This record gives sequence, structure tokens and C-alpha cells, in this order.
Amino acid sequence: MTTDVSTAGTGSAVWLREEDCRLDDFRALVEQTTTTRDVPYADSIVDNVPVYDCAALRRHAAASDGRRAVQAELAHVLLDGPGLAVFRGGFEDQSVVDDATEVFFGLVDDQRREGRASGDHYAKPGANDRVWNALEKLALRAPSAFARYYANDIIPLVATAWLGPAYQVTSQINVVNPGGAAQSPHRDYHLGFVTNDVAERYPVHAHRLSPVLTLQGAIAHCDMPVETGPTMYLPYSQRYNAGFLAWRRPEFAAYFDSHRVQLPMGTGDIVFLSPALFHAAGHNRSSDTKRIVNLLQISSAFGRAMESIDRERMSTALFPVLLELRATGVPDDALGNVIAASSEGYAFPTNLDHEPPIGGLAPPSQADLVWHAVTERWDVTRLADELAAHTRRRRTDDCSAAE
Repeated sequence: MTTDVSTAGTGSAVWLREEDCRLDDFRALVEQTTTTRDVPYADSIVDNVPVYDCAALRRHAAASDGRRAVQAELAHVLLDGPGLAVFRGGFEDQSVVDDATEVFFGLVDDQRREGRASGDHYAKPGANDRVWNALEKLALRAPSAFARYYANDIIPLVATAWLGPAYQVTSQINVVNPGGAAQSPHRDYHLGFVTNDVAERYPVHAHRLSPVLTLQGAIAHCDMPVETGPTMYLPYSQRYNAGFLAWRRPEFAAYFDSHRVQLPMGTGDIVFLSPALFHAAGHNRSSDTKRIVNLLQISSAFGRAMESIDRERMSTALFPVLLELRATGVPDDALGNVIAASSEGYAFPTNLDHEPPIGGLAPPSQADLVWHAVTERWDVTRLADELAAHTRRRRTDDCSAAE
């Protein structure tokens, strides 16, 4: 059963198709107004975006039953409301942010000195500097700075409101250099990192599920007036079920360009958003500001299997059988089923220093490698070596010396 034109935005059918995406359906969801009745704990509403004063928010959350009430509002904002919120004064002591900023720029300098250019999924290398796995690198290089930084109380307030307990934090530094061009509008992890033909293979309920598995955040590590290109957002766009198929379409990109909002940020301010919200880093038109943010990707605890499996060892053991079966005429679909049950079919998590997303959204998975080996009839020693190298690339290095 495939969705028809009338259900592409609402997702009442099982499957979504790119050609069924309609801008009128999208506009009906996006063109809403945020009111104070929707966000009573917000200090203000700017361009449809609730802005929270963190000092006041801390007082509300400390009151009896106040934390649950605040978190209920934040969950509503991310799911059914505008899809993002800004938190002014996210750190009570700005020196905590400044100390981390010094470490982050040190990591950028190390990469440049070593000739390791890091682009990203949606911007050209050189327009920005990326530090992948900044979480681990900060902890190893400056553990006391890490402890002061992640003792922050606003991060868990929002993370548990969206994901519940036992969430998993990762982080990447993005520095948009003076003159750095804007990104194209997009959605993010998970389904935002696959091509449309792959996204169409996921049923509509998976399109709904993808955004609630991740919380996106960005911590400003410098003052970011609009001229420096802070992130552009389209409030309420996360509500469009077919958005993981629509964001690449030119009519949706044009609508984003004419309706997006862009809020200035101060050092220590935080923005949290649904990964399904249409957004894009802005053009840094300043002549001297390196706009630096710490991008948080906080994942649900549920994004893991129940058992630990050595899929590298399984794949190596099964490979001679796969070759034999293919030689005897077993259909490729059946072989693909065996590989799906035994090899890791998802590209993440990985070490993006070793497998940066340049020229694509995701690196090859273990299953991709095994299938390639089957079709080219590698010998088992070559596959074992390639699988071992694939595993090594996904491990983290000694990120930096401790302070």
C-alpha cells in the first residue's frame, strides 16, 4: 500500500513517496503562531520561537512538581510546537564556556597543523572547521574543564524531557569561518542522513520514530549576531511526516529561504531542536568572527540491541558459505537476507575522523563491505583483513593528552 497525494503530509498510509510531497500540505502545518498560552514558562517569543531565561527556568524547575511541568512544556514544544527553543544564559558561570572554547580552538589548530581538513554533511571543506568526537577529546585533553562544562543542568533538563533517562551524549565542534557560506536546508540524524530512495523503504511510523530518538542542541561559544550567520530555522516544519523526503526538493528549499527565522545568540546560550526541523547554518558575513558552536547529538538509550554480538567474526565465518551459495545459483535476495542477519547494516556509530562524511552522508557499512566482497569473489583472508580495518576505523584514537 502506498500513500496518495492527500496523505503524504499526514502519514495516514504505510509508505511515503517523494513525488507525493506537496508544499500546500507543508504550509498548512508550518504557518502557525506560537502564543504565550502555548509556552507559559517562556520569557518571550521571538519569530515564533520560545526563548527561556535559564535563571527563571531553574527556579521553576526547583519548585514542587515544577520540573515535570517545565519538561512537559519543553516536550510539547519539540514535538507539536515550533520544534525548537532558545535558552538564554545556559551556563551560570561563563568562564566554564570560555575554558572549553580555548580547548576547542586548540583542537582545531591541531587539525590544521596536521593537515587534517574536516568538512561536514552539508557544507564544503574550508567553509568551516569540524572537530568530530569533541566529547571524548575534551574529556581526555582537559578533564576538569569537561567536568565543569557537563555539570550543566539545562542539558539534562531538556534531554530527559525529550528522551528520558540513560541518554547518550555525543558532540561535534563547528567553526564557521568569516565568509563561510550558508548550508542548504536539511533534516538530521537518523533519516536525514540517508538518500531519498533509502528513506522511502522505511514505513511512515519509522519516519515518525526517527526524530524522537535524538535531541539536537547547539551551545554558542561566542556572541553570534545575525551577521555571523547563526542557524536558520523553519518553526513547525518537524510536524510534516514526509519531511525526510521533502527537504531536498527545490520548492521546499525555496519556501525555507523565504520563511526561515534566524535568532542571534550570546556566549553560553543554548538552542535545542528536533532533528526533524528544517534548519541550516547561516552565511557568516562578518570579517573577523569565527562562529564557534558545540553541536550536541543526544541519543535515546533505546538505540541499542539487547545482546553484544561479534558481527565481524560472524561475517568472516559465513563468507565462504555465501560464496558457495552464490556459485550454486542461490538468488542475491536470499544472500542479502543472510548478510542482513549477520553483518552490521548501519553506518553509525563510527569515528568520523577516520570516515568523514565528505562526498556523502554516511560511510559504507559492514554489510556493504561483505556484499562487495561476495560480488567480487574475494578470498576469505582479504575479507578478514578488510573487516578488521573497517572495525579499526570505527574505534577512537588517543584523542589528546590530558591536562
